[in-house]
Amino acid sequence: MSAGARARTAALLAVAAVVLAGCGDDGGSGDTGGGGGGAAPALEGRGPITFATGKDTSGNMQKLIDQWNTEHPDEKVTITELPEAADEQRNRMIQNAQVESDEFSVLNLDVIWTAEFAANRWVVELPQDEFKLDDFLQPAVDTALYRDKLYAVPIYSDGGMLFYRKDLLTKAGVAEPPKTWGEMKAACDKVKALPEAKSMGCYAGQFDKYEGLTVNFSEAVQSAGGTIVDDSGKPTVNSPEAKEGLDFLVNGLDSGEFPQAAITYKEEEGRRAFQDGQLIFHRQWPYQWALANATDGSSTVAGKFDVAPLPGKDGPGVSTLGGHNFAISAFAPNKATALDFIKFFSSEEAQKSNLVATSQAPTLSALYDEADLKEKFPYLPTLKASIDNAMPRPKVVKYGDVTAAMQEAAYGAMTGVKPVDQALSDLQTKLEELTAE
Repeated sequence: MSAGARARTAALLAVAAVVLAGCGDDGGSGDTGGGGGGAAPALEGRGPITFATGKDTSGNMQKLIDQWNTEHPDEKVTITELPEAADEQRNRMIQNAQVESDEFSVLNLDVIWTAEFAANRWVVELPQDEFKLDDFLQPAVDTALYRDKLYAVPIYSDGGMLFYRKDLLTKAGVAEPPKTWGEMKAACDKVKALPEAKSMGCYAGQFDKYEGLTVNFSEAVQSAGGTIVDDSGKPTVNSPEAKEGLDFLVNGLDSGEFPQAAITYKEEEGRRAFQDGQLIFHRQWPYQWALANATDGSSTVAGKFDVAPLPGKDGPGVSTLGGHNFAISAFAPNKATALDFIKFFSSEEAQKSNLVATSQAPTLSALYDEADLKEKFPYLPTLKASIDNAMPRPKVVKYGDVTAAMQEAAYGAMTGVKPVDQALSDLQTKLEELTAE
């Protein structure tokens, strides 16, 4: 084990236990064959509903729900706020579905969960003809379909971007943001030669052992020219490109180029580090733009940063597709109200409101072309390109087991528990087992 690996392992012993992803075999009804449940069921019943979602960090979600409640006093929506970590949100939703609980009406699903929830019949099919799907970003629509049927509606999309300290790059004589990993290291070396930047970390992403690591590991592999699975769903992590991608993460930590604390970062830990001036480069979702530009004293980098496409091995990298879809629980009453609530949240007015308040990526294509929005959020063209070129995580029914295996492999290599070659070989074997028909 290298000195860097030993240091990280020692540091990890002092860190609170990480969240373990996945539930193993979820034991649902498992519609793993056939056609996804026949014709769309009638969505009936009106009255109060609940909305299960992750933490509302902006307050705009509650603002929109307050608007809905004012306009629909007999069909009020109550937020049930789930844990911050995506894995814990998924587990809570699955636990409720397995006991056929009616606690949740509308579910805010990570885009990659649609297939799993639809296959297990935990969510209901939605009427495609009641949504203008052609108005949405096509990659986002694809995440809402299972076997060509609509089981969710894309509300937020997401593409990873490189946030960088433009002020420091300019001062160090770096004219353009890096397009490759090599250029990023060279830029870091120049910036860290500045007295005010010598203690800064070069780069961080979401490296804790949770869903964010699945995303970052996938992006590293994709940005080296590899894939996790091919177009037919066959695992492909036993490739030279996958090794180069994982080596990028492992070597960055071993060399000290990435801060040791990054192995504990989820989205929020990394955001706070970037806002506190601890990072030169940060892989993050677009929501960070608004928070890092806050002028209320919570950010030390407001007005000092910009965004660019993720770098890759030989050129621009490839983001993993992110975002959230709204679906209706199969066990919820008042499904007609739930459907109307999803229509309300997916409307242009609601999506624009959310973009302005949170800088999250909308799913309606037209919003990326509005002049006033591009003026306020100059990163929109970069974001749209990131989403259009993004690759999805493996769309499999046993997604919980697949993502847990990916996290185990990447985290093991990054913490020095396993050599990269062994981690990828073990992952290949595990994925072949999990994706076998």
